Amino acid sequence: MGRAIYNRHPLGMLVGTMSQVDGAGAVKLLRDMIRINSVNPSLVSGAPGEGEIADYLAGYMESCGLETRLEEVAPGRPNVVGVLRGSGGGRTLLLNGHMDTVGVEYMEIDPLDPVVREGRMYGRGAIDMKGGLASLMAAVKAVADRGEELRGDFVITAVCDEEYASIGTERIVEQVKADAAIVGEPTELQILVAHKGFAWIDIETKGRAAHGSAWELGIDAIAKMGKVQVGLERLQGESLLRRRHQLVGPPSIHASIIQGGRELSTYPDHCRLQVERRLIPGEARGDADAEMSALLDSIASEDPEFASSYEITFYRGPMEVSPDEEICQVLSAAILEVTGEKPLFVGGSGWLDTQLILEGGTPAVAFGPTGGGAHAATEYVELESVVDAAKVVESTILSFCG
Repeated sequence: MGRAIYNRHPLGMLVGTMSQVDGAGAVKLLRDMIRINSVNPSLVSGAPGEGEIADYLAGYMESCGLETRLEEVAPGRPNVVGVLRGSGGGRTLLLNGHMDTVGVEYMEIDPLDPVVREGRMYGRGAIDMKGGLASLMAAVKAVADRGEELRGDFVITAVCDEEYASIGTERIVEQVKADAAIVGEPTELQILVAHKGFAWIDIETKGRAAHGSAWELGIDAIAKMGKVQVGLERLQGESLLRRRHQLVGPPSIHASIIQGGRELSTYPDHCRLQVERRLIPGEARGDADAEMSALLDSIASEDPEFASSYEITFYRGPMEVSPDEEICQVLSAAILEVTGEKPLFVGGSGWLDTQLILEGGTPAVAFGPTGGGAHAATEYVELESVVDAAKVVESTILSFCG
């Protein structure tokens, strides 16, 4: 039996409607998606990518009556876009979710054979983020099944490559202009309005190769990198951890991968350290750049034999939207209507496609179901939250698109 949703009439009256979300259909959709291997080939060599699941979701969108198109962003890496046109004069809402997952080889149960235990569905992608994508799709189907013409359009996009470089959402930002967006990442039915960004930085120290016995000739590039690591630790403890954003916490920096040297009996003439810097809202690429430059210059000023270089190889910014944005208020009201609880505006430590959409000029938030084990050996989603999230998005579409 459907659960009541109440939409506010333009004059202020509450108009009761009944949710059309098919809970059993949403669960079946999620099960079907988990069964499709969509591991990102940029993460795992030889993985199949998004082709099969894209075909499946394109068929689902078409069955809902949406204008549907498949678009190859890179060879074998498609996006799926579905549009339900309004009568005109209303606002456009973008719904976004990614189809790709991380690898499966270390999972403790069959990652592609979803099982349900105590209200949880287990399998790769269950929470990150096929559960959220199922919620968005089920909401879209519910709105389409109503047969009521909205004034505004809504667009749903199932994108490739979020787990690596987000080329899918980059393409969507170029093509789709909307008044607001919801990304269906897991948020425990809260509204995520801020998250961290990151910079990947390659640092190289240079030494001088020499025979291992020729201490007077050799310069140890690995030892020089040790000074960099000490400096990074000092930067973390004395500067970064003293800054704090109220929703996402402090920024951070850590060394991830180190390589250097040639053989045991030779002084290493090079060493490479790969570093990740996490940024909080209010910080930008230039902050990471300035910190790294200052750190290496400081070491060089004390050690005339210290030679180094660095490069920011990849950057994604942090994001933050105001809870006063219209989409936040409409979504908050819908959550209260469906769950009976007023949601929180929260932040996240991980980076999401919301940042690309916001950078493109569209206010974007993340909202989705409850679960755990993203990228872990055991991954699951709470099925009740998948259905509740679908009902919330259904209500939001009706209210926002008019």
